Amino acid sequence: MNARERFLRTMAFEPCDRPIFWELGYWASTLERWHGEGLRKTSRSPMPAIGSEAVAGGAMPWPHPLGTPRDREVEEDLRLDPPLRRVPVQNSLHPFFEEQTLEEDEDTRVIVGMTGAVMKVRKDEGGMPLFLSFPVTGWESWESLRDERLQMDIDSRLPQEWRNLIAEYATRDYPLCIGGGRDGYFGMLREFMGTEGLFYMYHDDPRLVHAIQEHMTNLWIALYDRVLSEVTADAFFFWEDMAYKAGSLISPAAFREFMLPYYRRMTSFLADHGIRNIIVDTDGNCWELLPLFQEAGLTGVYPFEVQAGMDVVEARRRFPRLQILGGLDKRCLAQSRLAIDQELDRKVPFMLKQGGYVPYADHLIPPDVSWEYFVYYRSRIKEMGGGR
Repeated sequence: MNARERFLRTMAFEPCDRPIFWELGYWASTLERWHGEGLRKTSRSPMPAIGSEAVAGGAMPWPHPLGTPRDREVEEDLRLDPPLRRVPVQNSLHPFFEEQTLEEDEDTRVIVGMTGAVMKVRKDEGGMPLFLSFPVTGWESWESLRDERLQMDIDSRLPQEWRNLIAEYATRDYPLCIGGGRDGYFGMLREFMGTEGLFYMYHDDPRLVHAIQEHMTNLWIALYDRVLSEVTADAFFFWEDMAYKAGSLISPAAFREFMLPYYRRMTSFLADHGIRNIIVDTDGNCWELLPLFQEAGLTGVYPFEVQAGMDVVEARRRFPRLQILGGLDKRCLAQSRLAIDQELDRKVPFMLKQGGYVPYADHLIPPDVSWEYFVYYRSRIKEMGGGR
């Protein structure tokens, strides 16, 4: 059974020869540590993208639209499954903004990033950027962004190698998704306006929020209708990140008003095109959102952050047919073999028996995790899943 077959059977809650073996990803500094502890370094070692220290694992849709590199060394050394691939269309800004430096001092730069946000970043690329402004502040700036970078120029949004990709996808042995980029009915708006700006806009100008959601839905349906006329896809991935440690960033009422109608349009479109796996990426405590996601037609969620209060065992009990990916506490990987055993023993056998589950850590693997403990953790998952 190949990776595509495993993914589809797992997502359908059907019997499978073993689980699909993936991780979401790693910090670049984690891989640097592991190279000194036994992970073999090759000429294909990923270099982090500018301004990012993330390296994609097999569970992260790739190619990433913002250029996040992909791991190959951990995948090959530990015989993980081939990664989830993403049809590399431009599903948001096209073209991106040209990155430029507006001012700088000895330690920092103020830049315009590729999404149009102005931010202060450290020259050593440490820490998080400080966002100073965003491209959409009202109708005039939205209409300018829409007319310059969000037009229905469908063919130009396809990759140059589109004909070759069509041929490759027809014989693939890996799962292929659409979406998986800067798409989502909270994540995309937050990227345009910033979190605070979006919250004010929900109250001050809801008509503008709806206009943006309507336009983006029309754009995505037109784009993916074109893609799916020539390619079969196995899943659609939304990117939201709409929760934090204490709970959802928006209320159920706001979800129903500003997101639910557009989710339903998208999920109906996808279902009409035979896509049964519609999965959303959101960090944080998303208990309040899970029933709303299902009401909207979404079928799965990841990564179930444990330190935010998420528990995949409890989620499976509450939502028997929800596809669940991730949910293993990355913090225990830095502690001891006993801590790893306790985490895996409580969750993995139960979840694999229930089905619809892909076991991996609840976000990127941080650099406090040793290669020894990571290898042990992956070997235990392999044993529990009956893999070799």
